[in-house]
Amino acid sequence: MMPVIFREIVLRIVIAPDSYKGSVSAPEVANAMARGIHSVFPSAEVCKVPIADGGEGTVEALVMATGGRLRMSEVTGPLGDRIMAQWGILGDTRTAVIEMAAASGLPLVPTEFRNPRITTTLGTGELIRAALDAGLRRIILGIGGSATNDGGVGMARALGAHFLDAQGNELPEGGAALANLAKIDLGNLDSRLHELELIVACDVDNPLCGPRGASAVFGPQKGATPSVIAQLDAALAHFAEYAQRVTGRDRANVAGAGAAGGLGAGLLFFTSAELKPGVDIVLEAVGFANVVQRAAFVLTGEGRTDFQTAYGKAPVGVAKVAKQFGVPVFCISGGLGDGANDVLAKGIDAVMSICDCPMTLEDCMKNGPALIEAAAARLCQIARSFIDTCGTRTLRE
Repeated sequence: MMPVIFREIVLRIVIAPDSYKGSVSAPEVANAMARGIHSVFPSAEVCKVPIADGGEGTVEALVMATGGRLRMSEVTGPLGDRIMAQWGILGDTRTAVIEMAAASGLPLVPTEFRNPRITTTLGTGELIRAALDAGLRRIILGIGGSATNDGGVGMARALGAHFLDAQGNELPEGGAALANLAKIDLGNLDSRLHELELIVACDVDNPLCGPRGASAVFGPQKGATPSVIAQLDAALAHFAEYAQRVTGRDRANVAGAGAAGGLGAGLLFFTSAELKPGVDIVLEAVGFANVVQRAAFVLTGEGRTDFQTAYGKAPVGVAKVAKQFGVPVFCISGGLGDGANDVLAKGIDAVMSICDCPMTLEDCMKNGPALIEAAAARLCQIARSFIDTCGTRTLRE
């Protein structure tokens, strides 16, 4: 009689992290997590799916997923200097993918120079124009990670719009100048925008103004003090009033209008943009649903998990798909801030910081990959105790 051979069950683990902004890229995070997993589960099948939610890493994730190619263009940085910014063309050869962070992002501004009163989205508009010049009429635009608070005025200016004061002079760049807005002239707006399908990858649902608006929620990380927040919020409200009057569109309270310092609103006012959750766009492009459905569990993560994450950032997007198949999701992040536990109501089963002892932010960022690897190993040790006792099904029940 031939012996009966039972095939060993292979543990399948999916890794789907965002980048740890300014420290570790999404592919590097995924590699570190994989090392931690294999130190506990040497024979596990690990599937790495680095992702993004519209901010840093979106271009790379989508270009890699579709077999596209990368491009470089010289544009205006958030402080007015000339910089080189990366964008991409997807494998379909008809779709451009742009990160506003590449042209107008917070990492482009040294900490001591961060001032959302003067930073501009001009370079983001120049990237849109570069895609149009390349003959592309479909653009995926990620608008996370901004250094700006100008309502997208810089972007619109790059595409031909004019924003004037009472004397007919062009306003200076930046959000503070919008307090002096007296006229919006769209007579020279790029006519190619009428042919453009613009899909905006937006990772938040905030309105333009108010206590959940662009200035109040995101201004502090860009260098805004309480008095500056009030100044910028009033300037954006003034801008929205004029933009609605000129375009006939009421967009200030649309979910996502406050994204990227109000760039979401600017795109809705001056283009035919459609705002979608950025992580959903990326997850669809990489076929995440097919990848995750047979997993024992998923590891995701980001640089900092706090109340903003629950608004719809990458880890929550990952959990939304995974929960369709009953797959547990664990989030390993660089740090946990106020409201981190809010994600537990959004499909994430547990959150963990990579910091295993008190340390400075600088040390955490410097040693990011090693800390991520160690945290993944700690989490897998916990998972193994359940698996050894009850089997892999326990994690999914």
